[in-house]
Order: sequence, then C-alpha cells, then structure tokens
Amino acid sequence: MFRRVVRASKFRHVFGQALKNDQCYDDIRVSRVTWDSSFCAVNPKFVAIIIEASGGGAFLVLPLLKTGRIDKAYPTVCGHTGPVLDIDWCPHNDHVIASGSEDCTVMVWQIPENGLVTPLAEPVVVLEGHSKRVGIVTWHPTARNVLMSAGCDNLIIIWNVGTGEAMIQLEDMHPDVIFSACWSRNGALICTACKDKNIRVIDPRKEKIVAEKDKAHDGARPMRAIFLADGNIFTTGFSRMSERQLALWNPKSMEEPISVHELDTSNGVLLPFYDADTNIVYLCGKGDSSIRYFEITDEAPFVHYLNTFSSKEPQRGMGYMPKRGLDVNKCEIARFYKLHERKCEPIIMTVPRKSDLFQDDLYPDTAGPDCAIEAEDWFDGKNGEPILISLKNGYVPGKNRDLKVVKKSNVLEGKPAKKAANTSKSASQNEGKLEELLREVKSLRDLVTLQDRRIAKLEDQMSKVAI
Repeated sequence: MFRRVVRASKFRHVFGQALKNDQCYDDIRVSRVTWDSSFCAVNPKFVAIIIEASGGGAFLVLPLLKTGRIDKAYPTVCGHTGPVLDIDWCPHNDHVIASGSEDCTVMVWQIPENGLVTPLAEPVVVLEGHSKRVGIVTWHPTARNVLMSAGCDNLIIIWNVGTGEAMIQLEDMHPDVIFSACWSRNGALICTACKDKNIRVIDPRKEKIVAEKDKAHDGARPMRAIFLADGNIFTTGFSRMSERQLALWNPKSMEEPISVHELDTSNGVLLPFYDADTNIVYLCGKGDSSIRYFEITDEAPFVHYLNTFSSKEPQRGMGYMPKRGLDVNKCEIARFYKLHERKCEPIIMTVPRKSDLFQDDLYPDTAGPDCAIEAEDWFDGKNGEPILISLKNGYVPGKNRDLKVVKKSNVLEGKPAKKAANTSKSASQNEGKLEELLREVKSLRDLVTLQDRRIAKLEDQMSKVAI
C-alpha cells in the first residue's frame, strides 16, 4: 500500500494519546442523525457538539475547561426546528458559530464570554435561501463574515453574515447531493465533492467551474475533497471494489491523479483534517476506532504514511483544534475531540522532543484570528492571504483582543432595528430573571442556615435528655 522505507521526517515519531476520564466531557447524548459531518467543532475557548434533542435540533457549547460529567439540564443552543447537521466556528471571532439544519436554515449565534447560562434560542441572524436541508456550513478563511452553505437542494450559497444577504448562489453546477465543500487557503476558490462522483474547482465570484474531474473515485459511497496550502487537492473516497482510497490532484491538470492509494475495505466515510503549517493530513473514518496520519511532500510517492493512533471505541464524530489552541510547551502538533456515543474524548498528538525550548521547526507562523479583508472587499473581487501569528509565547486570547473583536465585529450590525430592540428587550428580561434567581438562592441559603442552627439546638437538647 505505502512504501515502508524509513524516511527522514521530523513527524515520523508523532504519537497520539487520549486524555484521562476526568479530562473528558461525559454523559453527552451525541446526535444519531444519519449525516456524514464531524458533529463537533472546536476553537481555543469552546467545544461545540451536536446532540440528540426532542422537538428540534440543538448543540452543546462547553468552555474547554468544563470537563467531567455534563448535567442533563446544561443549557443548549436550541433555535432550529429540525436536527442540526453541521456546525462551524468563525475563524475571526471565537464567540461566533454557524449551524446548518434539516429545517433548511443556517443560523449564526453569538456565545456569551463565559459560555451559556441559559438556553440560547435567539440567533444573531437567520439565513434563509435553501429549499432542502443544509448539510454543510463553512466560514471564509480570510474575509470577515463570509459564510458558505451547501444544501441537499444541490445549491451553494455564499452569505454576507454582516448584512444577512445571500450574495452568491451557485446553481446548476451540481446535479446531485454535495458531499463536501472547502475553501482554498486564501478563499479565492472552492472545491466540492458531489454524489455524481465529480470533483469541481469553482471560482465563486465568477460563478464558473475552473477545473473538474469526473469519477475521481469510482465507488458509490461519499467522497471528501479539501484544498492543500500549495493549491493541490486531497480527496478521500471509495474504489469500485469498495476499498477506501485517498488521492492527490493538481487542479491545473486533473486527467490523472498525482498519487492514489488504497487503504482498507471499511465502509466508514474518511473525514480529512489538514494542518497547512506541517502539511500533515489526519484521516478519521466514521465508525473507525483509529486516526491515520500522512505527510504530503513534493517527492514521490507524495503522500507518506506516518502512523496510526488506535483506540478501542469507534468514533461517531471528530473535532479538530486550530493550531493557536495547542500547547506548544508540550510539542503538541494536533488535538482531536473524539465523539463516542455518550462522551467527548480529547486526543493529543505530540512530537517527542527532549528540549523544553520552543520548537520553531514544529511551529512555523500560523493563521491568526484577525481577518485579512472585509466581506465587501472580497465580494468586490479582492483576495487576502491569512494573517500569520507566531506561537513562540503560546497563543493567549487576552482581554485586549476580545475588546478589539467586539469593536470590529459587525456580526451584530446589519440586523433590522426591530430585531436589535427585541434582543435588548430579551437581554433585560434575562437580567431580571437572573436577579430573581439570585434573590431566591439567597433566601434558600438563609433558610438552610436557620435550619442548621435549629437542628444543632435540638441535638443539644436531645443529648441533655439522654443524660
């Protein structure tokens, strides 16, 4: 399958380690909906997990430090009327998350600073334009408030979230269900994998297909396609004999793949997670109990097998932490959040190093949280490369950054005044409810203190009687 020759690579000894039970998120009813998305999204502040919910769709948003057993009454994000199929954190604001649902809508939510204390049913904006369920939502990597959604109506819509408008609608390009949609590194192009077995590279602003490969993988089961940093495309799919495959393509010449490999005969869809800084692709199969990882280079066979992390339990879904959320002091190069049936388990990938110093070869400058361009500039035809940051002193989402995000963020702007009024009204109502609850807690505390004193007094009297 892969050339098993010892090859010089600093990632050859990467090893995975699951965290202990007390560092997992326990007693979570992970969604059972039949859809091949990852069901989990992570950023340096929160982990979001799509869960089973009666009477609609919901997902949990937990602060990263809130490990252990999660109470059944823990508040959820619960505004959708049908099951939630996909979620994605905004790369430029760690408190903003988008969700796509079977109710045909996309919703964008603002999560409070310290997480949820009450259920969140009011999104910042509802994006309506799909006529069937929305299975894919993904934010633009460099432009503020640009969001792509793809539905089972075979339609891709690109939204300006700041104004709530559908700016671009890519119709008649996909004759069947879209399995995956991914932005290029600077967000100028998108690549899609479709049920018709074709991979398409699309220039969304020109509404034009710039490259296409039919029957990229011959099998009938779902494919995935992602852009790599150099502009090449990495795909996972199935052969005619139902073997799982991975392949590498050059979009300028898609007649033949650069490289293609058979993996095994399992039937779970392979979800690829890509680290643009190290050029490592991690493959997590739905229903598998392993994560395989590969390094992509310029030398044959181009896709080099590194290792496999194996565990006992199969994975229902997987979250992937952005680079700025990793612990550089422990030489952590990736962190996954593996969904079991009833829990979420963090898995850290580490490169063993003896030195405690910052390993700059493992951590080149990585994409930071600042956007390169505004939504309007991108829709006008401009492109912006990711703004890179150094991880030398670790990434700390300090207070200054939060203030900056609040000032600059126009996610909350562009809403009708009426909605803004409603939001402030509901905020004041929530404040009133909170004060009422605090008063109630205080009175209960006082009551408990009184009862304690009374019990102590009675016990004292009883002991005297006994004497």
